[in-house]
Amino acid sequence: MLSKTEAIVLHSIKYGEQKIIVDMFTRQHGRLSFIVSLPKSNHGKLKKQYFQPLTPLSIECDVKPQAQLQKLQEASLLMPLSSLLYDPTKLSISLFLSEFLYHALKGEQQNAPLFDYVLSSLQWLDSRERDYANFHLVFLMRLTRFLGFYPNLEEGRARRDEESGANEGGEKLYFDLRAASFCTVPPFHRDYLLPQEATTLRLMMRMDYSNLHLFRMSRQQRNRCIEVALQFYRLHLPDFPDLRSLEVLRELWD
Repeated sequence: MLSKTEAIVLHSIKYGEQKIIVDMFTRQHGRLSFIVSLPKSNHGKLKKQYFQPLTPLSIECDVKPQAQLQKLQEASLLMPLSSLLYDPTKLSISLFLSEFLYHALKGEQQNAPLFDYVLSSLQWLDSRERDYANFHLVFLMRLTRFLGFYPNLEEGRARRDEESGANEGGEKLYFDLRAASFCTVPPFHRDYLLPQEATTLRLMMRMDYSNLHLFRMSRQQRNRCIEVALQFYRLHLPDFPDLRSLEVLRELWD
């Protein structure tokens, strides 16, 4: 059936001379793959520049639930991104995010709140001129809310309250990456964070887009945070791979 929906491009690959296969996350249908025939001139409805990763589109498509590749009828820019795909630093972030989302959203069904979160996050980053070095940390940790494994912070809060802010308060808590919760003793498996890094995870969970500029980190600290976040994802999403774009992201910011 013909359907109009909003979409975010995740990945595209050339297929033959004038076709590409495009993976998108749509607001109405979740994750879909499309076969797109590109016109030989710039006057067609489907322009090649529309299918750069993370481009927000308004599309009309013929959705057939049993088909692996859907047919795209029309596409237009949902909104312009003035800096995300052109600023060198933001481009490095966007390449990481597109590769990350391509794997994290595999098989994702309709989830309008998740779509809105991703779209509004891209708009936020596109609008910022500075103070966005921690953006990817906030994005990844907040995304877990929509995917069903947001960390349970209750044990950590109770422990801190009962120790009234003493030096060892909270620092003695471990974080069980499998159970996505804090615990006072190490679990019987290897997938957990020691108290010092468990504290770092709580720090990450305190960040949001309104306050992330207040959290000053060195490049080493920020890189360790992203390693922990990706380890968390690998435990909760089947076959989540190592990301090639991570190495570029590691070199950003002093």
